[in-house]
Amino acid sequence: MATEAEVTKEGEEVSGILSEEDDEHDSKEKVLQRYFLQEWQLVKSLLDDIVSNRRTTDLSSVHKIRSIMDKYQEQGQLLEPYLESIVSPLMFIVRSRTMELGVSSNEIIAIIKPICIVIYSLVTVCGYKAVIKFFPHQVSDLELAVSLLEKCHDVNSVTSLRQESTGEMEAKCVTLLWLSILVLVPFDISSVDTSIDHNNDIGVLESPPLVLRILSFCKDYLSDAGPMRTMAGLLLSRLLTRPDMPRAFIQFIDWTHEVISSSKDDIIGYFQLIGVVEALASIFKAGSRKLLIDVVSRTWDDISMLSKSPTAARNPLLRKFLVKLTQRLGLTCLPPRSPSWRYVSKTTTLGEVSTNASSQLDDLDITSKCSNVEEDIEVPEVVEEIIEMLLSGLRDTDTVVRWSAAKGIGRITSRLTSALSEEVLSSVLELFSSGEGDGSWHGGCLALAELARRGLLLPTSLPEVVPLVVKALHYDIRRGPHSVGSHVRDAAAYVCWAFGRAYCHQDMKNILDQLAPHLLTVACYDREVNCRRASAAAFQENVGRQGNYLHGIDIVNTADYFSLSSRVNSYLHVAASIAQYEGYLHPFAEELLSNKICHWDKSLRELAGEALAALVKYDPEYFANFVLEKLIPCTLSSDLCMRHGATLATGELVLSLHQCGHSLSSDKQKQVAGIVPAIEKARLYRGKGGEIMRSAVSRFIECISISHLLVPEKVRRSLLDTINDNLRHPNSQIQTSACKALKCFALAYLVASGNQISMNIITSKHLGLLRDPNVAVRRGSAMALGVLPYELLANSWRDVLMQLCTASAIEDNPEDRDAEARVNAVKGLVSVCETLTQARESSHTICEGDYASLYLFIKNEVMVSLFRALGDYSIDNRGDVGSWVREAAMEGLEKCSYILCKRDSTSYSEQPESLFDASLAANLISGIVKQAMEKMDKLREAAANILRRILYNEEIIVLFIPYRPKLEEIIPNEKDLKWAVPTFSFPRLVQLLQVNCYSRSVLSGLVISVGGLQDSLRKATTSALLEYLNNSESGTSEERKQREHMLSRDLLWVLQEYRKCDRVITPTLKTIEILLSKRIFLDMEAATSSFCHGLLDSLAVELKATKDFSKLYAGIAILGFVSSLVDSVNIRAFSYLLTFLGHRYPKIRKASADQAYLVLLQNGGLVPEDTMEQAVEIVSETCWEGGIERAKQQRSELFKMAGLEPSSLAKGPTNAANSDSRDGKKPPVAADENASYASLVGSGF
Repeated sequence: MATEAEVTKEGEEVSGILSEEDDEHDSKEKVLQRYFLQEWQLVKSLLDDIVSNRRTTDLSSVHKIRSIMDKYQEQGQLLEPYLESIVSPLMFIVRSRTMELGVSSNEIIAIIKPICIVIYSLVTVCGYKAVIKFFPHQVSDLELAVSLLEKCHDVNSVTSLRQESTGEMEAKCVTLLWLSILVLVPFDISSVDTSIDHNNDIGVLESPPLVLRILSFCKDYLSDAGPMRTMAGLLLSRLLTRPDMPRAFIQFIDWTHEVISSSKDDIIGYFQLIGVVEALASIFKAGSRKLLIDVVSRTWDDISMLSKSPTAARNPLLRKFLVKLTQRLGLTCLPPRSPSWRYVSKTTTLGEVSTNASSQLDDLDITSKCSNVEEDIEVPEVVEEIIEMLLSGLRDTDTVVRWSAAKGIGRITSRLTSALSEEVLSSVLELFSSGEGDGSWHGGCLALAELARRGLLLPTSLPEVVPLVVKALHYDIRRGPHSVGSHVRDAAAYVCWAFGRAYCHQDMKNILDQLAPHLLTVACYDREVNCRRASAAAFQENVGRQGNYLHGIDIVNTADYFSLSSRVNSYLHVAASIAQYEGYLHPFAEELLSNKICHWDKSLRELAGEALAALVKYDPEYFANFVLEKLIPCTLSSDLCMRHGATLATGELVLSLHQCGHSLSSDKQKQVAGIVPAIEKARLYRGKGGEIMRSAVSRFIECISISHLLVPEKVRRSLLDTINDNLRHPNSQIQTSACKALKCFALAYLVASGNQISMNIITSKHLGLLRDPNVAVRRGSAMALGVLPYELLANSWRDVLMQLCTASAIEDNPEDRDAEARVNAVKGLVSVCETLTQARESSHTICEGDYASLYLFIKNEVMVSLFRALGDYSIDNRGDVGSWVREAAMEGLEKCSYILCKRDSTSYSEQPESLFDASLAANLISGIVKQAMEKMDKLREAAANILRRILYNEEIIVLFIPYRPKLEEIIPNEKDLKWAVPTFSFPRLVQLLQVNCYSRSVLSGLVISVGGLQDSLRKATTSALLEYLNNSESGTSEERKQREHMLSRDLLWVLQEYRKCDRVITPTLKTIEILLSKRIFLDMEAATSSFCHGLLDSLAVELKATKDFSKLYAGIAILGFVSSLVDSVNIRAFSYLLTFLGHRYPKIRKASADQAYLVLLQNGGLVPEDTMEQAVEIVSETCWEGGIERAKQQRSELFKMAGLEPSSLAKGPTNAANSDSRDGKKPPVAADENASYASLVGSGF
């Protein structure tokens, strides 16, 4: 029986679901807020504040609103339900405050500018047409708006950056838009203009002063580079096309003629020309044919001249507006009409397409009545020139011009006769000739799509059009190292999409059968994701509009928007799923063979080979005979791309046929086996492309080896020589592919032959190459040994493991050192161990004693070598290359630990003790934890994940791990934790400092991060360490002191363990400096003195004769902290600090003086009270960066005042510190090695 709490919870869940789905009964405001503008409450509160104050009190609220609106740039329709509630009150403020304050007031500009920023942001998101509907449009506002524009016109923008705008530009744009509504008032403007009453000199034919003012402002804005140019053009188009403005219209046309004819070369003239043409295009769009027909000829002469000028040739925006104006001129010349020959279809339901009987055309049988009407239409001569210009626009180099020209072709063709439209179509189809460029093909596709959308491309023309569209779908022209044509293929898919929307099922049935394979070929195999998606969308549109198409819905569900986003998924999975349906397999295979295996993109050729293999399962016989027969000759092609792709495809095809259980004939096997010798005979490894051919051949050998192809003995030797040559190549990718080939080749042809002598020779050969001076040879041989099967390793496994252990260590000769060779040796060492131990599990015929010694060898030699590899911190000009070795070593330690633990759990004989004991477990965890604490994010993440796998491995349990519960608490069994993030990993891992067996390893890695150069890492690690020291679990001071004492002891161990190793010592000193600055270690009572003495002993060794400035600075700072203590150790530290006042580097002397000054102020017991003031004066007044002799004299004075002898400067508890002055005699002064500038340069600073 359910409890009351469970019933309540279920009720809440049901009510929550109902509340989410019950939109029908919700208020409009709730539904809008849920699905449209989600930030409406915030926006509304900000707007209410503006409306209540009738101005903007805080400019940040305006910018906040604008930032919210900008997020809806791609989906402006979501804001449209809110436009009235936003725009109306804001424009009311603009109108009312302007009326109250008057335009002469300077305050009005400050009020309206922030408001206009909000309104204009809506214009940019939703478009001006949606916004101006809510502008006030009283007749009396016309003069007010003109005066406001005049006021704004004189204000200049402070900045051109939109984010920093204070509203000058936005105020002008909003005012121009407001005027574009107000000039539509249905009254004569002269009756609205109050200035006429005071001016009796105005003639009857002259324009009202109000109009002249508007024209003056608009002409100025036409020269602007900003959005005011477009707004001014809109305003002019509505003003000048009024019935009462004929005189002003003619005057403006005259002015545009002057501007176009003069064509100034300055920047103002450049933008003015664009503005004039844009304004004319807007006028010819808004004006009536009766008004415009008289100026067509004059305007056409101007723009035809301008289109041939150099200015238009270098300005795509100007060419776009010229094309736009050209099409509007053509539309003005032709009367509006709905041609009877136009194709019209009407779709009623999905799967059932019906067309209007009157719109069905059978072989273009147009009635004689319609023909007579069309013959009576007079087409002006200028229209032919206009169409010619639009056709040339389809060839333009810029997409925006071609797109505008295509729309113009569609609009003008809709007003032509059937015969003339056929001529236009023929001209468009000429763009698809082989001599035309990619721009012409793209423009032609756009034009065809526009004609089809408008029903101007009749079904009788489709047999001529469709083959060209199919060619465009596959258009890809090679140009140098790349190709062009993706925009053409995208436009061709748009044409197919337009076909689906324009034609009925009866007319499209055969066409869709012809287009579908090509559309899906592009959808699956195109290189560009936009083309794949466009083609799939066109296919989906045709399936949805044309009714029941066989398997159409299944294919649409397979090739959707998201599945096609990944090229690999499209090639290997989507295409393979579609190929099962009838009619697609062979077109897919043909596309891969003809266009993709020879593609210029190397990754695409590799993918094409795998895609071809994925299709084999549907018709193995076809691929084994026709496709393979076609591919084999191509492997010797003179074209690098073709032979590379063909070699890969052949190998993948043979492998796929083997996996399908299809056996090749003996002749075919002989042909395939001879491919590699033929390539070598043709010397195709040489010259350009030789490297990628080597990789392809290695993959080919791998495939035929897995397929167990019959290969003659002579060819086998040739293949083995090829693999060995590739293993010697310096390219790591070639070596990797050769290594994979060797693994499969050895199993298929060497082990199967049973020739033990040959196998021993191969193993011995690679063993000898491990010592080759050529680093590439060493890398390849180490990799090769790692992949050899057990049969090749059985007789010499001890030598193999010993040689790999040696190769994994850092070479003695610096010139022979190679990090990649050591990485391969480590990986090969682990791989050989796995191969040898796995063979024991599968075979009981092998001597148990040999395997006992093998496991002991792994424990005593292999594990030791891997632990040694964890200390590989080699660097070169690439950085910390030793990290590659350390990462491989950690993975190897994990695998070898599993091997030993598995042996312990499944032992075949009694063992006196476990192979994997507590000591080995502690060393394993310590070594990996140290890497988890260091500075490299990638290495830290890898180490943490390895620890997690070791702790929580369910198949092989790793025993004897010390403090396992604590480790499991710190490292939970979760895969997606962000161990690479310092702020996450260090606060967890630093807790291991309280565990004795791990603390020193943890600290030796931690100091590298705390004292490193990376600022963000240093802050995160320092914060984690201080939090660990200050926040104990019990909260007692005793525990905090215990942690400090333990940390101080471990720090001294690090200083002793890594003596003279600057990689560790310098960051360790920086870490100690940071901790001392936080007063850590200063309150440990007796332990503080012991720690300080040990610290001074290490400093005496580390700072002696060092040239490392970072180490010197950190050491001097530490000496300053220790000298400030009230303890006997402070005298020793202070004496040591004073020695640096005579250091050879001026900057070190200056740093020492600064520390000495602070010490004297803090600890008055170091110098007698009567000489304290003089000592402070010497330290502060002396120029320590000056001459060294003067500095030494002043230092001697300080020694005398402090009562210290120079001969006892380095005295301390250790013999090393006292060795230079046993009898109080001054040691001999060595020659100053830094007397020359060269020594300073050699110091690295």
